[in-house]
Amino acid sequence: MSRWISIAILILVMNPVNASDEKWDGTIDEEAFRKLHELRGDEAPATRGIEVQVGNTIGYLSLPEKTTEIRSAVIVFHEWWGLNTHIKHWADRLATDGHVALAVDLYGGKVAKNSREAMTLMREVKNVIAARSIADAIRFVHRDERVRADRVGTIGWCFGGTWSLNAAMAHPGIDACVLYYGKTPADPQKLSAIGGSVLAIFGKSDPSIPEQQIEAFRKGLKKAKVKHEILLYEAGHAFANPSSGRYVAEAAGKAWIQVRKFFISELQTEEKSAEQAPTDE
Repeated sequence: MSRWISIAILILVMNPVNASDEKWDGTIDEEAFRKLHELRGDEAPATRGIEVQVGNTIGYLSLPEKTTEIRSAVIVFHEWWGLNTHIKHWADRLATDGHVALAVDLYGGKVAKNSREAMTLMREVKNVIAARSIADAIRFVHRDERVRADRVGTIGWCFGGTWSLNAAMAHPGIDACVLYYGKTPADPQKLSAIGGSVLAIFGKSDPSIPEQQIEAFRKGLKKAKVKHEILLYEAGHAFANPSSGRYVAEAAGKAWIQVRKFFISELQTEEKSAEQAPTDE
């Protein structure tokens, strides 16, 4: 297994989607992008998991009260703020649904207090270190006695959505990938490395991810024969983050219903569909 993880790290380092690009698509400048991520400042709910060591970084591990027949784990990738309490709350939410959730820290323990700090931290991420952390997280959920996952999924938002997809492209053994409004490649050759299914969620009025980018991603997945579904909601960027001033409760709630169904289908259902053709046309 270690040989394949080493190969995956090399793939991810050589061909990542760069979540820290100054401009995602050439249509939005740095300042406009930064303003999409202003926090509201209210407190997140109390957390219920524990901090764990994951290779050379830390993680937040949230365990379900009951284990399912098929042991599922979801690796959680934080937004550009870092591994804060809101991301830990997302991990707890997934654990409540029966998955072991491991939120991995790609910032080395740092958490941004404002959007300028977040931009700086995002730019400082080194692909080789992030790739190693992802490989360590995958190893953790397979080997740790508290987890011993049979199936593995990933989920992330914005910066984390990009890394959720990067992980799926580098590790074909990942069964299910969820990305919320992350940067998306259109190259079928890169996307063909994905071995599992993809659920991608976007806001229709997100200026950082225009419709043509989403459509190019859809076509790339279809050509690569990756099983996928793309959902768009009446919302803008960061609509699923309750700590964001752009939080849209209705859209976030509808998206969460689809995420739950997707993870149950791909990670906890005995008979997974062998169909690898796209699910959306």
